[in-house]
Amino acid sequence: MSLPRATWAALTDEQLLAQCEVDTYRASGPGGQKRNKTSSAVRIRHPASGLLVIAEESRSQHENRARALRRLRQALYLKLRETILPEHLTPEKVQQHPDLRPARNAEGRLVLGVRDGRFWPAVGIVLDVLEAVQGRVSEAAELLGLSTGNLISFLETEPKVWEQVQHLRVHFGLKPLRGS
Repeated sequence: MSLPRATWAALTDEQLLAQCEVDTYRASGPGGQKRNKTSSAVRIRHPASGLLVIAEESRSQHENRARALRRLRQALYLKLRETILPEHLTPEKVQQHPDLRPARNAEGRLVLGVRDGRFWPAVGIVLDVLEAVQGRVSEAAELLGLSTGNLISFLETEPKVWEQVQHLRVHFGLKPLRGS
């Protein structure tokens, strides 16, 4: 990865698309004759990060392009980890991270829905911290200034986030977490 994740995430849609290879193709499957005759499915490759996303749900290429771009932005936070240096792996420094601080409510908890603009940046820093502590949730919660229960609830909000957490844990030789 040549640029920090936040640099790519801060780009406008047009700027981000300019860095990508966009392909359109005919989607297969149900949807009637029109779907099988038009190239409405969209595949976006972001060579700099190695990410690839597709959208083919709609019969509209424009809707699929917008959907794929949203998925690319989500993938930036889900799949790309930024290394946290050991000297920055303290509760004081982690809790002041610009993607985490605005995501906390008045009580200091992470209670965000997926549609909240602060959700995916918060997911990015939470996954970065989890990787830095080799998947240990209680240690990550302590660094993030959260209860273990709040952290797990936040991670369970979106199935793709939960999947990444499980992948991280298995990567470090830990058992997968049980969902609630």
